[in-house]
Amino acid sequence: MAFSSLFRKKTVQDILKQVAKNEADGHNALGKHLTARDLTAFGIAAIVGAGIFSTIGKASADGGPAVIFLFLFTAVACSFAAFAYAEFASMVPVSGSAYTYSYVAFGEIIAWVIGWALIMEYSVGNITVAISWSDYFTGLLASGGIQLPQWVQMDYLTASNGFDNATALMHSGKAFGNLEPALQSAYTAWTTSPVLFGSFHFVADLPALLIIILITALIYRGMKESRNASNVMVVVKLCIVLLVIAVGVFYVDTANWDPFAPNGVSGVLKGVSAVFFAYIGFDAISTTAEECKNPQRDLPRGMMWAIIICTILYIAIALVLTGMVSYNQLNVGDPLAFVFEKLDLKWMSGIIAVSAVIAMASVLLVFQMGQPRIWMSMSRDGLLPKRFSKVHPKYKTPSYATIVTGFVVAVPALFLNLTMVTDLCSIGTLFAFVLVCAGVLVLQNKPEIPRGKFKTPYINSQYIMPVLLIIGLVFAFGYNKKATMSFITNETQINSSADIITSLDKNDSEKVFNYLKSIDVQNKTAETSDLEHLLGQYQSDDAKYAEVVKGLPIDDSLKYESGFSLFKHKIPMWIFLFVLAGLTVWAFRQKLSLIPLLGLICCLYMMAELSVWNWIYFTVWLLIGLCIYFGFSRKNSKLNFIEEAGKN
Repeated sequence: MAFSSLFRKKTVQDILKQVAKNEADGHNALGKHLTARDLTAFGIAAIVGAGIFSTIGKASADGGPAVIFLFLFTAVACSFAAFAYAEFASMVPVSGSAYTYSYVAFGEIIAWVIGWALIMEYSVGNITVAISWSDYFTGLLASGGIQLPQWVQMDYLTASNGFDNATALMHSGKAFGNLEPALQSAYTAWTTSPVLFGSFHFVADLPALLIIILITALIYRGMKESRNASNVMVVVKLCIVLLVIAVGVFYVDTANWDPFAPNGVSGVLKGVSAVFFAYIGFDAISTTAEECKNPQRDLPRGMMWAIIICTILYIAIALVLTGMVSYNQLNVGDPLAFVFEKLDLKWMSGIIAVSAVIAMASVLLVFQMGQPRIWMSMSRDGLLPKRFSKVHPKYKTPSYATIVTGFVVAVPALFLNLTMVTDLCSIGTLFAFVLVCAGVLVLQNKPEIPRGKFKTPYINSQYIMPVLLIIGLVFAFGYNKKATMSFITNETQINSSADIITSLDKNDSEKVFNYLKSIDVQNKTAETSDLEHLLGQYQSDDAKYAEVVKGLPIDDSLKYESGFSLFKHKIPMWIFLFVLAGLTVWAFRQKLSLIPLLGLICCLYMMAELSVWNWIYFTVWLLIGLCIYFGFSRKNSKLNFIEEAGKN
């Protein structure tokens, strides 16, 4: 096959003809049950979940009350991407989301890459949400007096790593009771778990398995049943969120909003991945296009209303939380329950716990519903085995793909450590957003492409983009010069106290302990032997901490991060900056549409804020996908038969 065949495209006309044929003969046709209201509810179900009940706490602790600007920025970025999704959904109203859109705009190889990325997004997202649901569910049971063993409510790697970290900290002098609760739980889970086959500790998150089985069964049963369950859960959790706002507003102390941005712009942006994770899922709406009664009209409306409603709720909740207690107390896993317990409103904490369980279940429902439809679309095109496109004759759902999705999510949820997969899920989603926005830009000047009822408003970016770039440079070198020059010159950075202490061996620990005791002239730490506490007490004063670290009797490589080990974390941002320059030139020469261009830039920027390790893991995942493409998909693509028929 020629190299050019990698970029062969599907036409909108052929896609629409195939859908019409499926509907006419009833073969592989999905049931049409969804309206704009249902799509909005699905969007709210996907968005209002981990964001409000979990990640908003960490983001608020980092950014203070100014975290509302991060929610606004993320909402605007998602809205730009939603415009692009809505235009494609109106143009190609079929299941497949960004995968199908990329097939039209860029060709088969890019479509496969984005489809493979979406499989990762939904799989990892589902696993993450299932484990979060398990945490809330077991917490709810515990508040009712039902205590499950730790080893049945935690994954294997979290318990194993937690046991190792807890052991290391206790060896450095930290008492078990002074460990973080998460480390205590992990240590207990590992030490109390059954030991099989000589040394294998059986630790598995069984509640996560239970919810995945229940949700998969519901989705298998039918779209109408899934829609009804989602609508009920959305009504319940919206009522709870509004109740939290209504009650909490009476306990707001405006003094807690001063300072409004205690850690500046960098503090606000520090929570970008957590806040973006709160928004991912609205794109799952586009996977239901074939099940909409009027997709060209209702899909754009559903996406926009979902983002608008959820943004208003997020901002209101953030203002209430940071007004009820000081922002620096909110770095907890369950911030809503925490603030009401702190104010001795325990009846509200119970209501919040119940609503969190419902909210997480609704998020899982939408995510678990989206993935089989991606697989179904790829199977229809021959890029995955034919069985994935099988539609149940009675329930009108992609039955085989739904069952496989259940297994793909359930098995890893039992055993995997997922502390980093929030970012991994985010990078897959952002990559999809970037390609969808780029697809709209590529197709904007092609008159032969049939257009749907919705089109992104055109604003010429020819001169706007260069002006915005100049403003950004003025801000970077004028108002944020120190941080900018530190980034460019790769200035050496001091490691945190936790990073330093956990990297020490026994001999170094003794030397550090003796040194810290010798300089503790005010005897602030009495007779404690907790190294992390001894060093960490200086971190509130940057200058003093730098002086203390400089004097530590250990190798500089343990104290500082410099050279390539520091530069590698900046590689994603350098990629963003070079691409930004290229996009500015492209915009000037081609008069690109501003809205999808800003969507592309915002999403690429958020990708650049994720760690380099997530880029590496994501690249490895894409390479595995390319091996499958060249080994199976390229040879079995339906476009092969179309090309052969055209030659004959």
